Amino acid sequence: MTTNQLDSRAPLFRSILRIISGLLFLAHGTQKFLSFPPGEYAGSGWAFAHPGAYAGVIELVAGALIALGLFTRPAAFLASGTMAAAYFIGHASQGFWPVNTMGDAAILYCFVFLYFVFAGPGPISVDAARGSRRH
Repeated sequence: MTTNQLDSRAPLFRSILRIISGLLFLAHGTQKFLSFPPGEYAGSGWAFAHPGAYAGVIELVAGALIALGLFTRPAAFLASGTMAAAYFIGHASQGFWPVNTMGDAAILYCFVFLYFVFAGPGPISVDAARGSRRH
């Protein structure tokens, strides 16, 4: 493929990246509140004494909005900030190297979502269907 052919497909793959990252983020929230998929944190969201429960609400709502491409930029901004806070609150204090503190996913989510704040959702999105300014 030529560079022009790859460039012409970039908006489509931006949408694919948004959908996949939104669904993965959503899965964190569904695990906390719906116990699906089953795992270590299944059902933990209902104990609102734990700060992760509040992140779980954002994972549910923002994850769904990002996956759908609805209100993508504000949802991605909120999700990005949540993941930055999650890294500094839950991982950075455990050591310097993110790979050793299991904070690498939080960092990656933070920057992928920050990318969507600036790049928009791509053409396969509710925002694009609604005619939002720039998709």
